[in-house]
Amino acid sequence: QVQLVESGGGSVQAGGSLRLSCASSGYTNRKYCMGWLRQAPGKERERVATIDGNGSASVADSVKGRFTCSKDNAKNTLYLQMNSLEPEDAAMYICAAATTWGRDGHCNEYTYWGQGTQVTVSS
Repeated sequence: QVQLVESGGGSVQAGGSLRLSCASSGYTNRKYCMGWLRQAPGKERERVATIDGNGSASVADSVKGRFTCSKDNAKNTLYLQMNSLEPEDAAMYICAAATTWGRDGHCNEYTYWGQGTQVTVSS
């Protein structure tokens, strides 16, 4: 089975940067849609970024121009580069994998989940 382990979270000042990593293992011979999601206390979980099974990346409107999602296939690692962080970006960031995706590049139902890594942004 697929296992996902996030790292790279921490505490930064507003305007700072962090790079999150999601190391994966246990892939079978197939394509996966990979996503970053975040959840803050009292708020619903939201999509942050996605790389579909064909390698096309997209980010949510709320982080467009600041966050970049990428993947290193040789290292089986998904990244989220976060620049110009704002207090509203503070959340638990979770990576997940799905076996299918839509034409919009968003992953369908996620079947594999990481444990999450915490991001705190101070003003």
